[in-house]
Amino acid sequence: QVQLEESGGGSVQAGGSLTLSCAASRDAASRACMGWFRQAPGREREAIALIYTNGDSPYYLESVKGRFTISRDIAKKTVYLQMNNLKDEDTAIYYCARFGIIAYSDYVCPPDISKYKFWGQGTQVTVSS
Repeated sequence: QVQLEESGGGSVQAGGSLTLSCAASRDAASRACMGWFRQAPGREREAIALIYTNGDSPYYLESVKGRFTISRDIAKKTVYLQMNNLKDEDTAIYYCARFGIIAYSDYVCPPDISKYKFWGQGTQVTVSS
């Protein structure tokens, strides 16, 4: 069973920055869609940033474009989410997710939650004004 280990959540003031990390276990497929979802209280879980491990076309939720950047270290099977200019509405539990796939480099990972087979335990991000 693939394990995803998240780190980097916490509390920050509005306008601040945080970086999340998610490392997949050794047995994870080398090629996969991997990224971040979040769930705020009373709301559905939504995809915010996704990337194909061997690709160059990330997906971003419209509301985080220009503020969040997803990147990956292929060798470490790790993805990062740099979050800048954080807003109150970014407060949520952030989940790392992954599913294995072989695709072309321009593949855009789908934001469809049902496709993601493996999930991290979640990390809280709290933004206060």
